Amino acid sequence: MFKKSSFLTLLVMLLISMVLVACGGDDAGEETPAPTEPGDDQEQVAEGDAPEKPESLTIWVNDNEGQLAATNQIIENYTEETGINIEVVPMNFDDQVDNLSLDGPAGQGPDVFMNPHDRTGGITLQGLAAELNIPEEVANTYFQNAYESFQIDGEQYGVPIKVETYALYYNKEHLEEVPETMTELMEFAKDFTQGDQYGFLANPGDLYFMKPFLTGPGGYIFGGEAGALDASDIGLNNAGAVEGGQLIQSWVTDGLMPADMNLDNAAAIFEDGRAATILNGPWALNGFRDALGENLGVAPLPKFDNGEVPDTFSGNHGWFVSSFSDNTYWATDFIIYLTNEASQQIWFEVAGEIPANQSVAESDLVANDEHIAGFVEQLAFAEPMPNIPEMSQVWGPMNDSLQLILQGEDVQEILDEAVDQIHEEIALQQ
Repeated sequence: MFKKSSFLTLLVMLLISMVLVACGGDDAGEETPAPTEPGDDQEQVAEGDAPEKPESLTIWVNDNEGQLAATNQIIENYTEETGINIEVVPMNFDDQVDNLSLDGPAGQGPDVFMNPHDRTGGITLQGLAAELNIPEEVANTYFQNAYESFQIDGEQYGVPIKVETYALYYNKEHLEEVPETMTELMEFAKDFTQGDQYGFLANPGDLYFMKPFLTGPGGYIFGGEAGALDASDIGLNNAGAVEGGQLIQSWVTDGLMPADMNLDNAAAIFEDGRAATILNGPWALNGFRDALGENLGVAPLPKFDNGEVPDTFSGNHGWFVSSFSDNTYWATDFIIYLTNEASQQIWFEVAGEIPANQSVAESDLVANDEHIAGFVEQLAFAEPMPNIPEMSQVWGPMNDSLQLILQGEDVQEILDEAVDQIHEEIALQQ
């Protein structure tokens, strides 16, 4: 006789088997997908399936009044279009990396943060930034060297929001237009410089400003290419760099400026109307405008005798997506929006800084400002500061060597010693 308990047992087993088949379908042997990790949602971009929108994102913005105002205005537009609220935390970018290394693992960091491009190497070395999937049509909207300045080993870690370099300010009262060549500028400076007036001023003891004079004749900092620099290959003591060092030294020996000239002293002299030209950046523009008014001009640096325009350093600020963010897809969408054409117009109008979006930087909106337009012209010949961590070992030895060169020491010997020291310090860092 068939017992009721046996029937019930058989029924339960049948139901269990049916549930298992229904759950497994045709792939009953397939493993259950692993839980999503931060950054996994970025892969859905390629598949065309955007993840669910988060209620909010957090962004750390450099605590600069103009940058904050511009960012907030752009954020209003983004929230209106997407419904995603953005929490803005003002924070000096000098503090952001250290704070992110602590707050990120604890789940208290931002989704998006802001930093200069030359810190990309250090940021990625600490694992703080997510690799980005930027569509090609978006990547092509930026100045390409600015976009590539956020790459390490071919991977993209940020997108640029602003670009800057230095150029030649001139006082139209003393000089109607900038000479075509560096030799002609130096000849003018020799004739003009006397007493307390100067034909050409710069910050001769600072590698940041002296870089084009060392690299223009053939020197270089690191070998390799943008995004894949070779820190073992340093060309700051080759024949071209020595020629550049001798030019810098001649400014003192020819009496164009004292050996201890610095940027603050030079700027004060220029604002006082006692200098015809000065090498400086856009950060000095407002002060120079107030001092000289319609007499102020800005132009690219004159060409070297070899026909090359001096390749000044450029510095780019940009947006990174935190590697600790749970919303990599939408954080990436957000930084693309922050740097699109409409947003970059707002950036220029509110923050007053040169946009990294090339079409905006070269538009009539920017060209109508003759001073900013002069910097944009120089940007065509600018080279982003190296973004690898080893660059931090270059500044000190080279700035020390420039000071010694200005005091009359042998240029070749001093640069040889500097490069040896750089190699040693890089080796200790590894």
